[in-house]
Amino acid sequence: MIRVAAVGDVHMDVDVLGRYRPSLEQLGERADVLLLAGDLTRHGTVNEAECVAREFGDLPVPVVAVLGNHDYHSDQQREVTKVLAAGGISVLEGEGITISCRDVKLGVAGIKGFGGGFAGRCASMFGEQEIKDFVRTTEKAATRLQAALLSLDADVLVALTHYAPVPDTLLGEPLEIYPFLGSYLLGQAIDSAPTSLAVHGHAHAGVERGVTPGGVRVRNVAHPVIRQAYSVYQLEAAPPARTPVSQGAGRGIDSLSHDV
Repeated sequence: MIRVAAVGDVHMDVDVLGRYRPSLEQLGERADVLLLAGDLTRHGTVNEAECVAREFGDLPVPVVAVLGNHDYHSDQQREVTKVLAAGGISVLEGEGITISCRDVKLGVAGIKGFGGGFAGRCASMFGEQEIKDFVRTTEKAATRLQAALLSLDADVLVALTHYAPVPDTLLGEPLEIYPFLGSYLLGQAIDSAPTSLAVHGHAHAGVERGVTPGGVRVRNVAHPVIRQAYSVYQLEAAPPARTPVSQGAGRGIDSLSHDV
């Protein structure tokens, strides 16, 4: 089994330093990789990014992250990414990475994503230019996520986003803000590949578990949802067939352990 630890929406600043580190020190005994699902900072500043690097850097397992909307707030996302990379954290934005986990290749494709809504209640490419730009941003993100997933030569695939790919994990959030929390297009991208698990954050008032139309298990790991340093999910390491998944995806996931 591959053990994937994940958390999002940690919103680091100097006053948060040390909150997660004690649990992270034992991470090597409990997981093979740590995924950070965006909103790593409060306002997207370099100083806050340095706090993230101190808290989540130099761990006994690889750390892979995507940024969130908070990390873009100060228009310093490039500088934030550089600080995290210098701390040993791989930041993905439309890319994929392959990690060797006990003779099994784990592929992680990551992107921040964007909003737009879900089937039957979503924005469309019609009307004012501002609406078209909004939808086009999500379409580009979904296209890049799909390409990253399909490009990975791995035994197990995981999709990492900040915005939600399904409405299931938004239960508890006001319906009025669903279009700003995620998009069904991200879910379609995830279903286009033999993905075993999709991890996201962003929805603080949502729930942990959901599933895409194609059957891929989705987990909302926002810290206010899981209420712990990270959650651990076990994935079967048996290589899936390299064909697009329309039914029965998410094979072998067991969201068994919630380490504190």
